[in-house]
Amino acid sequence: MNISQLPIWTPTPERIANANVTAFMHALNDAYGLQMSNYHALYEWSVTNPQHFWSAVWDFCGVVGERGVAPGIDIMENEHLMPGAKFFPKARINFAENLIEREFKSRTDCDAMIFWGEDKLRKRVTYRELDEQVSRWQQAMRTMGVKKGDRVAAFMPNMPEAVIAMLAATSLGAVWTSCSPDFGVQGVVDRFGQVEPVLLIACDGYLYNGKAVPTLARIAECVEQLPSVQRVVVVPYLHDIQTEVPAMDVSSVPGAVSMGDFIGGYQPAAIQYVRVGFNDPLYIMYSSGTTGVPKCIVHGVGGTLLKHLEEHILQCDVKAGDKVFFFTTCGWMMWNWLVSGLAANATLILFDGSPFLGRGNILFDYVAADDVTHFGAGAKFYESLAKIKVNPGKTHKLCQLRSVMSTGSPLSPEGFQYIYDNIKSDVCLSSISGGTDIIGCFVGGVPVLPVYSGEIQTRMLGMAVDAWDDEGKPIRGEKGELVCTKPFPSMPIGFWHDHDGRKYRAAYFEHFPNVWTHGDYVEITERGGMVIYGRSDAVLNPGGVRIGTAEIYRQVEKLDEVLESVVIGQDWPPEKPGDVRVVLFVRLVDGCQLNADLEKRIKEVIRVNTTMRHVPAKILAVPDIPRTKSGKIVELAVRNVVHGTAVKNREALANPDALQHFAMREELKS
Repeated sequence: MNISQLPIWTPTPERIANANVTAFMHALNDAYGLQMSNYHALYEWSVTNPQHFWSAVWDFCGVVGERGVAPGIDIMENEHLMPGAKFFPKARINFAENLIEREFKSRTDCDAMIFWGEDKLRKRVTYRELDEQVSRWQQAMRTMGVKKGDRVAAFMPNMPEAVIAMLAATSLGAVWTSCSPDFGVQGVVDRFGQVEPVLLIACDGYLYNGKAVPTLARIAECVEQLPSVQRVVVVPYLHDIQTEVPAMDVSSVPGAVSMGDFIGGYQPAAIQYVRVGFNDPLYIMYSSGTTGVPKCIVHGVGGTLLKHLEEHILQCDVKAGDKVFFFTTCGWMMWNWLVSGLAANATLILFDGSPFLGRGNILFDYVAADDVTHFGAGAKFYESLAKIKVNPGKTHKLCQLRSVMSTGSPLSPEGFQYIYDNIKSDVCLSSISGGTDIIGCFVGGVPVLPVYSGEIQTRMLGMAVDAWDDEGKPIRGEKGELVCTKPFPSMPIGFWHDHDGRKYRAAYFEHFPNVWTHGDYVEITERGGMVIYGRSDAVLNPGGVRIGTAEIYRQVEKLDEVLESVVIGQDWPPEKPGDVRVVLFVRLVDGCQLNADLEKRIKEVIRVNTTMRHVPAKILAVPDIPRTKSGKIVELAVRNVVHGTAVKNREALANPDALQHFAMREELKS
């Protein structure tokens, strides 16, 4: 791929000097007698000295807890084993304590959270109110018997009560798991049914694109299939919007009480934090694949906290009083990432609903109204705004915004350019990538390095990330597998009910033993940045040439007529097993038709900017493209449908009906 040799943004000397990561580097120089002067030197030191690095993160970011150093065991145990390594094996901490008991909390009248339910409902929760509400929820949970290790599940929108309930559950040492309220019954049962929660927290509905969507009937169906649930707590949301309706009736949901009844009998008191082991479970996350029942990925208390602190404070430069937003739902790991902003003394900016309300302006209304400093969304959001020519930089005052983040899929060079031309020219644009598997990022941004169009700035501190060829040799300037060669704190502590660890090892460690293989097809550039070409399992292989799907998306979506696309390799010809042809499906803007002229221009832009091998043999139009609930296009599901193979986990998709547009296409029979 041709990468720009000139930066699209360069930090000022003042910004570099004032960055948290600069202060961190100076602290390390003083502590260890080093002379590091730039981020690249700091990165190399961090992956060469992981014990010292993560210990320094603990100190610099102010982790609350007992480090628990024992004779012969310091920061790591089994430090050369993946899986098997453990960080801070004797430490005792509480996750909620680290998010609530922060220095900034002393400003009790300041906002801990601000919430918009589209344009229908707005709430502010101060630090004092957060403390009081967590206390009341904690007391109610303790009374019903919630204890260390119990699972508490949430079927909730991204609203303050979800954060409050999570903090209450984890303050007791319980394990939190959640999904968004747009999941169908089977999707909820496939997830929560595996982990057997004792408490389910749900909402009476959610908002999307101006419409209220009630959920009580779905909750009742779910509970009938979740025998472990002892109590259901229903949080009013739609009722708060539609104040003229009668009192919320939860009688149709087995074992349910309203939030008011659940916490109403408790007065705020000091929160009692149960400290647990650094490597005890905190979150259960779910894989979003479509090949079977979701994997239940268990993340530890300390690893999650330490990784998120490093990312918020050092990589994203979050400072006390900053306002951090990421467009997410409670079913995507970016929600878990976002809420950890409290540990960085930030105000959480929460949103429920469609980001395209008001022709794509609603989120920027929010940014301008509440002086948001850090804004994040999926790459497809920015690229969709570009297609409909939204220019928030001209229509909104974004004075305080200094960081824009993008994830979910690779951000194209055109996406980079759009953000700098139409949102704000003086921001650190951080394209980030990692995932649910590590509840954080392998690669991302940092405010002390330049930004180059189409390129992720850097590998994250403490993450020994590399690109390897098929022989397991490091490569530069070429495409290879994204690997991580050394342990890091936010590796899963395992999969739920995978008692011998076989599924966990098979997921990440079979390709290269003792090395994490993530499944991304990437290139590390000469500057140390990264370009992601797509998932390894979706890589196209026509005539034995490996092609990343993002290479094609970057070209075809330049055309104004194309809203989005999905590309697969179709097994072809039938008489030659093992070979494929490239098939491209395009979703066009309203009023456009896939005619011979447009097809020719699509092929031409791909051929000119890539190679002849990239040019699709077939181009077909579809009215919709299937994606997961976190917005990721699912190439493998499309490929399965084209080949007549069942898609087993349709509940993982936000729009499963879109799959019908790819089945039994006559055009693909010749």
